[in-house]
Amino acid sequence: MVKLLVVASLVWPLTLAAAVWDRATTGGSVWTHVLYASAARICHQRPERSFHTAGVKWPVCGRCSGLYLGAPLGTLAAMVVARRRRAALRAALRAHGTRSYAFAVFRTVWLAVASVPTLLTLVAEWSGLVPVSTLARFVAAVPLGAVIAYALVSVVSWPPRPIEYTGAE
Repeated sequence: MVKLLVVASLVWPLTLAAAVWDRATTGGSVWTHVLYASAARICHQRPERSFHTAGVKWPVCGRCSGLYLGAPLGTLAAMVVARRRRAALRAALRAHGTRSYAFAVFRTVWLAVASVPTLLTLVAEWSGLVPVSTLARFVAAVPLGAVIAYALVSVVSWPPRPIEYTGAE
């Protein structure tokens, strides 16, 4: 499952880029139209908040692009860390019999910290204090995308918990 998440995090941004290239060179094939329609279900796709390449708007806005381009960084980092710590985690599970909640707290803190740049861009946009560019939205979202992907992969890579029967029905 972990390898699937890593591959998906790498393939999705490449697929988005391929769709832009397809629209720029051929005007867009069926799969490109399907991709843009699918992306519209998860992103507002506002032209003023999206990158444009060769005159073609990307299928997702700048902030979503940052999330998606940060994800491969997080999944690859989680794979490296998971391999290094797998033995230590198994030993801790054997010694304590449960998962350590310190890891959950650690991930939560990192998610909160990584969301601060995106939160600041949202506050700046909604308050009207400062105009926020597409590039600023993108850069602010990259850390959040990386940490979300890291947290997801690290949770999935945990050894499964044994099922305990308590006798209660």
